[in-house]
Amino acid sequence: MAHDHAHGAGSGNRTRIAIALAIVATVLVVEILGGVLSGSLTLLADAGHMTTDTIGLVVALVASVLAARPATDRHTFGFQRFEVLAALVNGLLLTGVAVSVGIEAVRRLTERVEAEVLPVPMLVVATLGLAANVAAFLVLRGGDRSSLNLRGAMLEVLGDLLGSVLAIAAAVAILLTGFAPADAIASLLVAVLIVPRAALLLRDVVRVLLESAPRDTSVELIRTHLLETRGVTAVHDVHVWQLSTDAPVFTAHVVVEPAVLERGGSSALLEALGECLREHFDVAHSTFQLEPAGHAEIEEPGHR
Repeated sequence: MAHDHAHGAGSGNRTRIAIALAIVATVLVVEILGGVLSGSLTLLADAGHMTTDTIGLVVALVASVLAARPATDRHTFGFQRFEVLAALVNGLLLTGVAVSVGIEAVRRLTERVEAEVLPVPMLVVATLGLAANVAAFLVLRGGDRSSLNLRGAMLEVLGDLLGSVLAIAAAVAILLTGFAPADAIASLLVAVLIVPRAALLLRDVVRVLLESAPRDTSVELIRTHLLETRGVTAVHDVHVWQLSTDAPVFTAHVVVEPAVLERGGSSALLEALGECLREHFDVAHSTFQLEPAGHAEIEEPGHR
């Protein structure tokens, strides 16, 4: 279970994200203008793709700032869920871009719409987009490898590289052969590439919002490790969820031997249990309720 103990990038990583954001946002404007002027649906599709990347970079930048804010009496867990809510918007936007571009591409292909595409401006703009994506990727790649914010932003930009390559290929095909449908075909491929990313992103968002256990977490394995701790006789009422994609939280009721409570060993046991989760499962935020045997019988049924 991966966990970013810093809950976001440090000041150096924020600088990298800001530089990448400036590069991508600038080329986004150029691609929109180039798509409108050249009539290229592929450029507009890639611009839509880059719009989501811009949002993703903004989210990464803002999340790294908000994550550093301390918790309050009103927001007891802090502001880490902002990342998840923003990812939901990003996923829905990705889906909308893919559907709209796909519909228009199919319409152009099936209805044989003779859309005038200017290959030279299209090629120039697509090449600029590719160069910008490469530059942004290299900027982000040099950052902290442990930052999930940076890793996510880097993958967003990496996905755009292929979109720019497809736009260049379509422009070259039109320029050399005059085959105008190459633009619609390339834009359809861009749309197809967007859908899996949107689906995976929305799946992860839903998992967090439903407070499901992280995908790579085995509750039974955690329970087994805790039961191996000296003085522990049973573990029940276990809950594992995520505040955000990189902030797992664990709570459990732990039944202990009477001798542990009698000799005042609660503090040492709590430290041992917390250390177990930190070392073996990378969970930094854990809460345990120590209780004597028989206490579980007076609790509400249904806990496990």
